[in-house]
Order: sequence, then structure tokens, then C-alpha cells
Amino acid sequence: QVQLVESGGGLVQAGGSLRLSCAVSGRTFSDYSMGWFRQAPGKEREFVARISRSGGSTGYADSVKGRFTISRDNSKNTVYLQIISLKPEDTAVYYCAARGGSAFFTGVSEWPYWGQGTQVTVSS
Repeated sequence: QVQLVESGGGLVQAGGSLRLSCAVSGRTFSDYSMGWFRQAPGKEREFVARISRSGGSTGYADSVKGRFTISRDNSKNTVYLQIISLKPEDTAVYYCAARGGSAFFTGVSEWPYWGQGTQVTVSS
């Protein structure tokens, strides 16, 4: 079983930046593609970013391109989400997710392993 623990969320002013981390344990980290999703109050969970097992391929939701960067350190079993130019509409609980095999999936149901989430609140 794969365990995922997110950290790094918080309250930040619009225009600020954050780096979210997700520590993974329980299996060989490099066997898993990783993703970040978010869920705003009253809305469905949505795809944000994904990264392949090697880190050589990434993908982003159109709404975050240019502001969000996903990366991973396979030596530390950790995936990151760097966020710059934060906007109030980025306020959400951010979840990391893992799946074996390809990272080319953006549907929530296609990612079997999830962390508990970390809250990001952006004030205007």
C-alpha cells in the first residue's frame, strides 16, 4: 500500500508563492506516476498537474499553466508543487495522488492512492 502525506499549505496573500510537498512511503516511489489535484469549497475535485515516474514528462491544467510547476525527487520519495502568482481562486484543499504506470490520466477515478490534503487559502 502507498501512503501519501502532503505539507506546505497555508494562508498567503494574492501574488505570493508556496511550495507544497508530498512524501510517499510504502512502495518504490519511482514505480508511481504522481499528480496534484485540488478541491475548492462546493466544487468537485479537479486535476492540477501530473508527472511521470522518471520526472521527464509533466502536464498541467490550462488554468494553472505558467504558475504551477510539478517536480519530484526520487531519492527523497517526494513530489512537489511550486505555485507562484497565487490568486484567490486557487484557494482549495490540495491533494497529491499516485498511480502505477502512465501519468497520462487526469480523471480523479484513475488515481487510486491519495493523501489527506493540505489547505491553501489565498487572500485578496
